[in-house]
Amino acid sequence: MITFLRNGLTRSCQIACMMLLAVSQVTFADQFDEITQKLLDKDFDVKAAAIDELAVIEDERVRALFEGLTESTVYYIKKTNQIGYYQLDEKSVTFTTLLEGEVIDDLSKRSYKKITTNNALRGQIKLHLAALNILSKEADVRLTAIDSMLKSPDPLLLDILIKAQKIEQNRKVKALIELNIALIHVESENETERNVAYKVLSESLHEAARIKLTEIKDSETQSSENIKFATKALLKIEDKLKYLKFTENVFFGLSAGSVLLLSAIGLAITFGVMGVINMAHGEMIMIGAYTTYVVQLLMPDHIALSIVVAIPTAFLVSGLIGVIIERGIIQFLYGRPLETLLATFGVSLFLQQAVRSIFSALNMPVITPDWMSGSIEINDALSFTFNRLYIIIFALMVFIGLLIILKRTFFGLQMRAVTQNRKMARSMGIRSNWVDAMTFGLGSGIAGIAGVALSTITNVGPDMGQAYIIDSFMVVVFGGVGNLWGTFVAAMSLGVANKFIEPFAGAVLAKIIILVFIIMFIQKRPRGLFALKGRSVEG
Repeated sequence: MITFLRNGLTRSCQIACMMLLAVSQVTFADQFDEITQKLLDKDFDVKAAAIDELAVIEDERVRALFEGLTESTVYYIKKTNQIGYYQLDEKSVTFTTLLEGEVIDDLSKRSYKKITTNNALRGQIKLHLAALNILSKEADVRLTAIDSMLKSPDPLLLDILIKAQKIEQNRKVKALIELNIALIHVESENETERNVAYKVLSESLHEAARIKLTEIKDSETQSSENIKFATKALLKIEDKLKYLKFTENVFFGLSAGSVLLLSAIGLAITFGVMGVINMAHGEMIMIGAYTTYVVQLLMPDHIALSIVVAIPTAFLVSGLIGVIIERGIIQFLYGRPLETLLATFGVSLFLQQAVRSIFSALNMPVITPDWMSGSIEINDALSFTFNRLYIIIFALMVFIGLLIILKRTFFGLQMRAVTQNRKMARSMGIRSNWVDAMTFGLGSGIAGIAGVALSTITNVGPDMGQAYIIDSFMVVVFGGVGNLWGTFVAAMSLGVANKFIEPFAGAVLAKIIILVFIIMFIQKRPRGLFALKGRSVEG
């Protein structure tokens, strides 16, 4: 029986290959009905011949029919011999005809019958279905078909793969076809084919290549030469993977550093430039995240645009609240850092409770737009997710924009003047009170922008700001109080260092190690990486 099945599969595959690889494109679309009727025959040889004929018809119904036969959902109506797809719902039976696509609902169970297949026919159908998918006009279909074959490459499809390799234009699909061929040829008795296969496998980073090479290396039946080739190829792959893992860690470290930069850069202004210990800075981030949530509620049909709209909105909302806090509380506490710490801590508790009262204590869902989903696949072992890539770009844009504001605008000039010498700035006609309010509002607004970015990668809840306030202070102190470039370097370096330490020490211990390092560093350089004299508030 097994021999019969094997011979049947081989014969059907040979027929399929000859017909699929024929130079002339023979089309039997007009005979589709006539050929499908042969599937009702009781003789399995007649059915096998019909399947071979259907395999070369350029008709999308063929693929659907083959898939239905493998899933045992193809039936026929006894009286009319109409072939179709049977589907059993909770309350009714639906029968959709193959040719017309007509839906028939009022069928009794005795009026239709399943088209029977055996193991040989199912194997034959699967081979033809694989061949149809490999030679499909749609790249996604070809890619899925080739990728699924890598788990167990079938030598019976070798001719189809070689044909597809010659005509394939898609680089990714062609690489997978080449890998499939190599996985088959690596077992070949032909030395040339085997050497070429080992070269392809040693240059591939796909998991299937590593699995196959490992099997050969650990096999007791393989020749010493094959084991030597496999061992050498695996070492070559491991060297590539180490380099790619390093690159991946750098990317994830930069994305984590960008998050730190976004959360800390506003604090670098309020704490570093103004000398205010703002414990409500995390709540400004939270307000920006909730602003994003509200904007998406108001724009349910424009989620892709909502993030763009949320950026200036969050800046204005958080900035306005920052100005109110500065005018209502902070302006009376300049020069008294401990009191500003206690006052802003109280403000943070008030804002958290206000959010709980308005939105509830549950986390709010912020939808990530489609354009932020997915990833850029560099190769089989390395890919960069779009959301992290956009956060890196966004953080750089915010940082550059803030530098431009501080260095190239009249407001930036006034802020630097007040920072360096408040009395002299006042004597020059600069309204220092107004500059204080706008500076605090700017720092709070940037924190709100950080909340927009963070809302796409973390939970939006009343306590979300508390997760970033300590890290933000660490970045500002480590980089140098009041120095934006120091904040940038500190955020990126700490983000990258944390990602390299995490695999060995774990997430919690990695943060502890970073904290201990910063404490020891500050002992040696109290003013941080880039020393800059902060503002000493005068009366």
